[in-house]
Amino acid sequence: MAVTRANAAAFVGCLVAIVAGGALAIAGRPGAASTVWAVATAAVAVRLIVSIVRDLLRRRAGVDIIALLAMAGALALGQYLAGAVIAVMLTGGQALEDYAAGRARRELTALLARAPRSAHRVTDDHVETVAVDQIERGDLLLVRSGEAVPVDGVIVDDAALFDESALTGESRPVSRRVHGRVGSGAVNAGSPIRLRAIATADDSTYAGIVRLVQEAAHAKTPFTRMADRYALAFVPLTLLVAGGAWAASGDPVRALAVLVVATPCPLILAAPIALVSGVSVAARRGVIVKGAGALEQLAAAKTVVFDKTGTLTAGAPRVAEITVVPGADADEVLGLAASLEQASSHVFAGAVVDAARERGIALQFPSDVNERPGTGINGDVGGRRVRLGSGGWVTEHRPLPEPITVAHRRAQLEGASAVVVAVDDRVAGLLLLDDPIRPESGRVVRSLRTAGVQHVAMLTGDDKAVAEVVASALGLDEVRSDLSPSDKVAAMRDGAGSADGVTVMVGDGINDAPALAGADVGVAMGARGATSSSEAADVVITVDRLDRLVEGMAIARWSRHIAVQSVIVGMGLSLVAMGFAAVGVIAPLVGAGLQEAIDVAVILNALRALRAPGAVRVAHLDRQTSAAFRAEHRALLAGVDEVKGTADRLEWLTNDDALSELDAVRTFLIERLLPHERTEEQQLFPLLASAANGRDPTDPLIGAHREIERQVALLDRLVTSLPADGPGAGYRLELRRLLYGLHAILRLHFAQEEELYLELDDGAAVPLTAPGPAADERSTRGDRTAGPHARDRRWRGTVRR
Repeated sequence: MAVTRANAAAFVGCLVAIVAGGALAIAGRPGAASTVWAVATAAVAVRLIVSIVRDLLRRRAGVDIIALLAMAGALALGQYLAGAVIAVMLTGGQALEDYAAGRARRELTALLARAPRSAHRVTDDHVETVAVDQIERGDLLLVRSGEAVPVDGVIVDDAALFDESALTGESRPVSRRVHGRVGSGAVNAGSPIRLRAIATADDSTYAGIVRLVQEAAHAKTPFTRMADRYALAFVPLTLLVAGGAWAASGDPVRALAVLVVATPCPLILAAPIALVSGVSVAARRGVIVKGAGALEQLAAAKTVVFDKTGTLTAGAPRVAEITVVPGADADEVLGLAASLEQASSHVFAGAVVDAARERGIALQFPSDVNERPGTGINGDVGGRRVRLGSGGWVTEHRPLPEPITVAHRRAQLEGASAVVVAVDDRVAGLLLLDDPIRPESGRVVRSLRTAGVQHVAMLTGDDKAVAEVVASALGLDEVRSDLSPSDKVAAMRDGAGSADGVTVMVGDGINDAPALAGADVGVAMGARGATSSSEAADVVITVDRLDRLVEGMAIARWSRHIAVQSVIVGMGLSLVAMGFAAVGVIAPLVGAGLQEAIDVAVILNALRALRAPGAVRVAHLDRQTSAAFRAEHRALLAGVDEVKGTADRLEWLTNDDALSELDAVRTFLIERLLPHERTEEQQLFPLLASAANGRDPTDPLIGAHREIERQVALLDRLVTSLPADGPGAGYRLELRRLLYGLHAILRLHFAQEEELYLELDDGAAVPLTAPGPAADERSTRGDRTAGPHARDRRWRGTVRR
């Protein structure tokens, strides 16, 4: 702030000097006027000499020397008013630069200013206010309405509402349940709540973001260093033109005029302002770029390399499928398993419990629980003996029932994990858990290609079969599997990918940190990733959304485009003005005013980088509508899985059971699924279409609706025409074919809808160029509902513990 005030004071002083000198000249005292103008010029020249010497001591040379020569020449030639105008031009440009840079850094400054500094700690029966750095893990804290959460914690009492825009860029308040984790920096948007601290201030979310922002604010851009190199060439050129004008005309004033219009402020002011503006805009969207240099590199990316687990995939287990034996109920089996898992510390436990809650299944607390790490868990749930874990342990190495054996074999082939469930000493079902591809991953890969990325690859520690499933689902160009952290570093060094240019590596875990550090640009998924990966990266995405990578790249390219545009236009105008000054068309005084106008124009143009790129538009549903669609979508997923479950069991079901299950599937499809699809077409699709320019992006989804309706109609006719005594072998074969096909298209379509829900979530970026049907089908084949995929190494495999 001190520098800004000094530059502003110098600018005001020069203006006052010009006005005072003008008044003296009008009053008939030209000598006094010249003295005032000369003193102002000399004062600024001395200040500039100090700045140039300081730069030289730092081994930097700049174009400021041209301005110094122009002022010195004006004093030597008696052009005192011109010298004063040059001083105004220089100090005005510096003051304008300060203002523009401050505006460009506004978002970064706001992030720093919001850092929590105090907290309300609950001790015994009273509340004390303490400095945030005094908070220890385990402290009970009170967060009042409108206050920022001081440290990371878990909610102790009731559910709460938070404004997490400072952390994620999302404008809509987020609801957190009891025992839910809340990051520091989130603002309590509801009633006062109590939190249990789980981290100190230095280890909390917001402190990490602040450290990243501070690194970004102090980093020097390569574009600025490039400007210094250009200055070394521009100074001799200017002196040559000025000397030539003087020699050709014999008039030193022409040389002075050349020097006056030659100061390339567009190069030394506009480029840094545009790039810092880009850093600020990216921070607003939850993408922390550690300096304009990283932003420039990101803009030039031609190859993007992803880690798999936690980056392209969710990085957490999910119950993808439930297989039960004939006569068992899938919801009952899941409910019993989830009730028992409440007492388990295994990594699968949370996934099983979450799956039951998503289906609205009431859980009971187990008793007499005995857990064997690496094997399984058993206990009593509502008077029933429940046992779950690996197949060999659950059955005591007896053969599994045929439906469970088939599902178990499929889990092995797909690299998924299987949990066998037994109830009252009889195998009742199998839970298949997978690590689903992120709903937005397919769209991200498509958007990268549209943006000019030539090669998209994946590096993973998983085995080849698992890696290739994910790679083929997303249409990646290259996949390297079975890699250790050192192997990933070697792959980056060797150049993973075939495209020349900048390579970007995206990862989230501790094992990704070396590869992130070795890439041209390392991007860390920092919302839940390791501190080491965030520190090693050049860019940190603070929200758990992979599509922010595309936004960050769009912002980087827009900012660099504005920077280059400002430099080319400004420098071009300066060179043209030098030509006119050399032939005597432009006098020194006019040249000073002209150069000032050029400076103002290019700086204002550089500030255009503060606007979001035109290729992205934000569209969203209101919170209530969005929540209703999401809840209904989750509820329908269970019914969609039952379509395949019925097909799996149809071979062994009795005629009566087959008729009953087929009728249940038919009723679900006609009375629940199809009305949901029609509601989407009426309420959801128009919003996405209105956010797009050109072709309606919902065409592929509407086409899928028509195909689903056609297949449901076929199933309806087939089921209603079955003999009263049940389907025979021929009917069963045709029914299984139709059910499997319907299940496949439903899973694919639900994956596409997950992308749509994500795009219409508040604050999500909607690409204005819609992908075609082929791209949609290729890239969403393995999304959240499109089938089981691979595991993180710490829990991948086909048996549970």
